[in-house]
Amino acid sequence: MNQQQDQLEALHEIRNIMDRSSRFISLSGLSGVFAGLSALVGAAVVKWYFSQQNINYYSDQARNFSQEDVLFLLAVALGVLALAFGTATYFTARNARKKNQRTWDNQSKRLLTNLAIPLATGGVFCAILLYHGILYLVAPAMLVFYGLALLNGSKYTLGDIRYLGIIEIVIGLVACVFVGYGLMLWTLGFGVLHIVYGALVYFKYER
Repeated sequence: MNQQQDQLEALHEIRNIMDRSSRFISLSGLSGVFAGLSALVGAAVVKWYFSQQNINYYSDQARNFSQEDVLFLLAVALGVLALAFGTATYFTARNARKKNQRTWDNQSKRLLTNLAIPLATGGVFCAILLYHGILYLVAPAMLVFYGLALLNGSKYTLGDIRYLGIIEIVIGLVACVFVGYGLMLWTLGFGVLHIVYGALVYFKYER
């Protein structure tokens, strides 16, 4: 019995070593929580701006947004991205130090590469939508391409991210149909889901 247990423990250790050599497992759940909080703040700022400009997102999908409106939304989006990236970098680096692992290695490079390709494609696609004035599809497109990025990068990090990616894609497709609820679904996908996912990962792997 003890021999079988020792063999199982040895197999478990070998599996852990293989995971560490092929996956970047230092992602912190707290980075997801703070990314979600950043998205909630960004959504609140956009909602406030719409109220000040008398814009009803639910009924003004075909509205011709001014250049100032578009620039403001871009500024908010970039601000949310900067906050999310900054907190993700900080908490991931801290988690890596706790585990005595390197933050920048071949695994993290592969992860970032596989995340960057769908994200960059989505960014260009959203820019094209803005160029043609199709603002109401920007939020759904962001959700779909972000979900594809998570799905594409999931094989190089925690497997839980795969499920988050699938849910993001589904929410994005729903937002493509119910365009009047794009802002609300964007808030759900980037805000609430990130907080829930981050909390689950934190208590599962870091506590």
